[in-house]
Amino acid sequence: MTILQDEKLLFTPAIPHSDALRTIFAFPNQYSVGITSLGYQIVWATLALRSDIQVSRLFTDFQESLPRYPELVGFSFSWELDYVNILSLLESLEIPCHSHQRQDQQAIIFGGGPVLTANPEPFAAFFDVILLGDGENLIADFINAYQEVRNADRPIKLRHLAQVPGVYVPSLYTVNYDSPEGEITAILPIDNNVPTFVSKQTYRSNTLSASTVVTKQAAWENIYMVEVVRSCPEMCRFCLASYLTLPFRTASLESLIPAIEKGLKVTDRLGLLGASVSQHPEFETLLDYLFQPKFEGVRLSIASVRTNTVTEKLARILSQRDTKSITIAVESGSDRLREIINKKLANDEIIQAAINAKAGGLKGIKLYGMVGIPGEETEDIAATVEMLIALKKAASGLRISFGCSTFVPKSHTPFQWFGVNKMAEKRLKYLEKQLGKQGIEFRPESYNWSVIQALLSRGDRRLTSLLELTRGYGDSLGSYKRAFKELKGQIPPLDYYVHQQWRLEQVLPWSHLHGPLSSNVLVKHLEDSQTKR
Repeated sequence: MTILQDEKLLFTPAIPHSDALRTIFAFPNQYSVGITSLGYQIVWATLALRSDIQVSRLFTDFQESLPRYPELVGFSFSWELDYVNILSLLESLEIPCHSHQRQDQQAIIFGGGPVLTANPEPFAAFFDVILLGDGENLIADFINAYQEVRNADRPIKLRHLAQVPGVYVPSLYTVNYDSPEGEITAILPIDNNVPTFVSKQTYRSNTLSASTVVTKQAAWENIYMVEVVRSCPEMCRFCLASYLTLPFRTASLESLIPAIEKGLKVTDRLGLLGASVSQHPEFETLLDYLFQPKFEGVRLSIASVRTNTVTEKLARILSQRDTKSITIAVESGSDRLREIINKKLANDEIIQAAINAKAGGLKGIKLYGMVGIPGEETEDIAATVEMLIALKKAASGLRISFGCSTFVPKSHTPFQWFGVNKMAEKRLKYLEKQLGKQGIEFRPESYNWSVIQALLSRGDRRLTSLLELTRGYGDSLGSYKRAFKELKGQIPPLDYYVHQQWRLEQVLPWSHLHGPLSSNVLVKHLEDSQTKR
């Protein structure tokens, strides 16, 4: 019971009535990871605040008292390889992993979160219902619609739920291919009563999310999280976090400040969340508020900030609030490459950010970059090394680390048609060698993991059998290659999903699932990036 005793709730759960929906809401990982997810916290609280729902939480290492015969089982899906845990949890509940194997009396399995909103197709067979987009209103719409058909047969339930905007029922769509190893030719609803397209839902408000629970058992111990902004106005051409979550929204100070004060009554650790927190239009005012003497003991953490907003004032406030370093995404040291990806940033701004960070008392700066960006040449990699050397000289004594990933194509972005650059692995090794000579800490993300990410990012329903095979083999690239070998002739090769550049007119696995921008707009953004080469 230690886990529950350590929780400090910031809401009062409703008392379920006698006929409440028996619901399990799961996070397919350990409790410490799941309870640190703001998205999971918000949906759980939304369910727990309803008297018509009896909700129990389920993690891989902890569970509340679960109903023997649940009516709804939901999953918050944030990391691709957690699909293995989804299947294991379903088996532990004695529920078939495939939707078509489930009987009338068995629970409706629903899922949401960033993985499923981006591209649910590799995992579609495991879910009866997938919720696309922001959950604030979508969860209520889904539950209300379910209540209307609660006692109906399973097919009637699914058809009714499919009429709700943002609710995707994979079994009501067929996917046609020109051959087992070929391209998708069409994705069609099974009849005229099923919507042809499903659109991601967008929550539009100037009141954003804040933690509903604080606990020392969280991965970020005792942190209270406040969402300052949602999406990002920069729209880097590869960035799922920007394109999929458009438009850029900011929380009003009238909602932010009471939320912060509410959280700081139960903890002294505050996290400001968002893809571009410092681009909040009243960010300076928020900083001044947090710099008041009454918050002197508060430990403040801030998500990645835009480079040209790293002022000496910001650094000083962070350093006095127990923050040791600041994180900024620069992507590359090449001006040309940053133009291609629409990163509105110059090297002198990056260097000035480091100078300001040091002057304000911060001890370190963490930069994030990327290799394998479409249009990248070897001289662009050299430019990154030169920029980091110049930064080190300009801010001598500041601890510098450079984290670097490989470009992975993401759905609903202008770069979704590109594949992973096979030269990326060599370029990571080049950076490691050159930066090591300069004493600059280099933290590369695994190239093999990037390959798996790309596979799942661009995957279609034919990957279901492959995922089930790799579940037993492990999550290494070797396991996936072994599974592809076993399924040769039945599904496209690894290269098709990961490295191949797709045609602009090609039917994509998610073509029937609409994001914030149309395919035509994404093509225009792609064409604009190619004029920068």
